[in-house]
Amino acid sequence: MRAGRFTGYTLGGFQKDVTSGMVVGIVALPLAMAFAIASGVRPEYGIYSTIIAGFLISFFGGSRYQIGGPTGAFVPILFGIVMQYGYENLLIAGFLAGILLVIMGLLKIGSFIHYIPRPVTIGFTAGIAVLIFVGQIAPFLGLHNLKPQEEFILKFKEIIVNLGSINFYALLTSAICFGMICISLRFLPKIPWALLGLVLSTLIPTLFFPTEVATIGSTFGSIPTHFPPFQFPDLSWSKIVELLIPACIIAMLGGVESLLSALVADGMTNHRHHSNRELIGQGIANMVTPLFGGIPATGAIARTATNIKSGAVSPLSGMIHSLFVLIVLISLFSYASHIPLASMAPILMVVAWNMSERKEFLHVLRSKTEDSWVLLSTFLLTVIFDLVVGVLTGLALSFLLFTIRMSKEFRVRKLHLKNHHEQCQQNLVSYSGPNVQVCLLNGPIFFGTAKQLHQLLKAQENGILVLCMDKVPYMDTTGEQIFSHLFSHIHKKGNKLIITGIQQQPKEVIQKICHLNKIDENEFFSTGMQKELDGHIDLNHLWTCAQKSH
Repeated sequence: MRAGRFTGYTLGGFQKDVTSGMVVGIVALPLAMAFAIASGVRPEYGIYSTIIAGFLISFFGGSRYQIGGPTGAFVPILFGIVMQYGYENLLIAGFLAGILLVIMGLLKIGSFIHYIPRPVTIGFTAGIAVLIFVGQIAPFLGLHNLKPQEEFILKFKEIIVNLGSINFYALLTSAICFGMICISLRFLPKIPWALLGLVLSTLIPTLFFPTEVATIGSTFGSIPTHFPPFQFPDLSWSKIVELLIPACIIAMLGGVESLLSALVADGMTNHRHHSNRELIGQGIANMVTPLFGGIPATGAIARTATNIKSGAVSPLSGMIHSLFVLIVLISLFSYASHIPLASMAPILMVVAWNMSERKEFLHVLRSKTEDSWVLLSTFLLTVIFDLVVGVLTGLALSFLLFTIRMSKEFRVRKLHLKNHHEQCQQNLVSYSGPNVQVCLLNGPIFFGTAKQLHQLLKAQENGILVLCMDKVPYMDTTGEQIFSHLFSHIHKKGNKLIITGIQQQPKEVIQKICHLNKIDENEFFSTGMQKELDGHIDLNHLWTCAQKSH
């Protein structure tokens, strides 16, 4: 199947892949360093992740165009893990997350991730964007000596308290970078905006006020131009237990982000990705990357879109992008020490703005439906607490609202045919049988509709009860329990039950009940009954069918 991603590959395609790979590599360089610094680690760790994870995601993944590496969505998560557990444990958590992603792919969970409600996805993405943006206010203004804070409210309070210590040289540097980004996006769309802003906002301070702003070199020291030695993590059982929750968070976010990116790529091209293979590729990449000091990575939507727009035709473009970054690391990365930290802040702020999905956010919010509440809950809890609380609350609220909505969709039309002679008189000559009660059920029978169905069946009178179930697509174990009680109740009273038009899944549930209760299922299934319920009802024929089924 992997060979299918190179079907019809030509020399012209290779040339396009080389070009697009170099373009994406240029775009990825400043982002990799910025994401690493914002995550609380050294900038080269983001470069390592771009090189190793980027190559492996393209090689093993399930998309032709996916570009992998560190992303903005990971920034608040990784920063929190570094703050609480430290960088070394972040590597272990990333390794465990890789294992979890591989397991998810092998268990074919990739398709289920697509069922996460859209308001939840928009909510936590917008929440992450806010966290990234607020996290860059301090470096944008050149604020220093701030206490590192993981919680949003405390972080924002720390910024407000220290507003009096603004470094105007840093603010000027940030403004230069931001201005060049705006100019590039507006008038020079083919030039990588992040690189242009970074180069010019580095050049001007270096020439005119080199000692007035904090740089990568003054903050982190010299930047190595080689990979760190291979080191396998210390996977003691106590360490695994300690880091299992952070690993699950990384795996969940990485899986969702990568598949969303792959879906974007599908929408821009005529090719479809393989979800489970993509998860396996992401898992392998995140297992290998920490062994060389790299931070967790996932599919990058913006870089994937850039890859497609640059003419990529195969996964080779993603591998070339990684090799390009490797060449830059070896030959030119010593100059990175001159980059001001203030130059990174506007880049990440623009990333946050682009990933915020503000149009979708406002669209759902203005709809004033249940989805609006799901969106707001996920967004606010992600910002105030963390991603896990936001997503779990959003999912729980979505499930609750869906259950209520489906419960309202369940309909029961109840006919007491003994009192509806006008409906039957066209084909009824005389009728001397017992009372017949017909219930037309419409909608799924599950725990959300159990109360309504239970009250209906509890009120059934003596005689024949006919359940028309052709519009019941599904029945869960709660419905199974109600029907089991119904069968016992009917037999005790000596009444008769006819079920007609039943679909396959509810029929299997009913048959299971009949088997467990040692009841002959022929007593409950009658052929040719549906036509009797669709229009004019012949009660004599109905009574005959009931006697035959008995």
